[in-house]
Amino acid sequence: MVKAAQPSRGHLVERIWRPTRDYGGGHKHRRPQRIEAFVPDPIADWDPPLTAGIAATVTEADLAIQELNRQAPQVAGLEQLARQLLRQESVGSSRIEGLQMGQRRLARAASGIGADETARQIVGNIRAMERAIAIAAQPRDLVADDIVDVHRTLLESTRDDHLAGVVRHEQNWIGGSDLSPAGAEFIPPPEDEVDRLIDDLVVFLNRDDVPATLQAAIAHAQFETIHPFVDGNGRVGRCLIHVVYRQRGLAPSIVPPISLVLAARSDAYVAGLGSFRSGDPADWLEFFAVTAIAGVRHAESLGVRLDQLRQDWIDMAGNPRSDSSIRALIERLPAEPVLSVARAMKIADVSRPAAARAVDQLADSTILRPLDARERNRHWEAPAVFALLDDFERELLR
Repeated sequence: MVKAAQPSRGHLVERIWRPTRDYGGGHKHRRPQRIEAFVPDPIADWDPPLTAGIAATVTEADLAIQELNRQAPQVAGLEQLARQLLRQESVGSSRIEGLQMGQRRLARAASGIGADETARQIVGNIRAMERAIAIAAQPRDLVADDIVDVHRTLLESTRDDHLAGVVRHEQNWIGGSDLSPAGAEFIPPPEDEVDRLIDDLVVFLNRDDVPATLQAAIAHAQFETIHPFVDGNGRVGRCLIHVVYRQRGLAPSIVPPISLVLAARSDAYVAGLGSFRSGDPADWLEFFAVTAIAGVRHAESLGVRLDQLRQDWIDMAGNPRSDSSIRALIERLPAEPVLSVARAMKIADVSRPAAARAVDQLADSTILRPLDARERNRHWEAPAVFALLDDFERELLR
């Protein structure tokens, strides 16, 4: 029998697992197995007891995210900072799942250049994060189908497209072998419990009587415990964090890169989720709040660096007029560091010859460089953006 540690915020259900498809891997993974799946307690009305210290840290996290967004209008490249932070958050969430890609390669893929399967999955994560935030911005309560919608967006156009938006109809597990639950680290609830638990989670997500950071931490941990999809649970669960912050009004503009911080603290992240499941949420709640605060500090740092880079470019380009095509492209490059002349036309709202002249001038100023030698449909990149983002990510992941 596959055993699990005795939980206290839920109960174990003993059942027989039988393979529903050909897993291969020999007799061990093809025979029925007696397992114990964990069914978490409902959270719709749950108010976990907090020590004064944890309550203070949760409040500090809420205030830090609010203040970051309050200061956002003072950031010259607000839209560019917001888009880049969302991309960094998506990259961090993908990294936790073992999907890694350099900033330059990702930007090329996002522009439709040379996307492989890893690139498609990370770009899908960016789209899912954008979709989750857009849903949270709507003036209505969340529903279960919203979570399904985010999952569908995540996996569309990837090799797992057939799983997109499909709630699981079989038992899954975490850790151990992909072939069977033998040796699994954790076995989520049976498939016939999933709909009920997701409905309960959605009720909790629509509450407004608990601190947002507390709500985000609990909702994320509960979602990961339910594990309602065959694949993509971690990435969708981290999208829910930002659903909470956007829906509660703390983060109308800026997404702090919480997942990137979680990726840097992966062992503590996994241990915190385990503590939550075992009925000791205090460690998880404190860890999550500290992580959110760290995400805010990193967001502030990135904003300062991007503003400085933008000012350096303005100086390198000879201080062009604020209404010039060159200035319009400079303002956009931090968020879109790979572009074509056709894209430059749209950004600057000018004719093709005018856009081509602006791109050439930026290339002459060494702000842009060509990605290829062809003349038609050439793409250009801003290498300083990639250097900045790579340094930012390396420092955070130390």
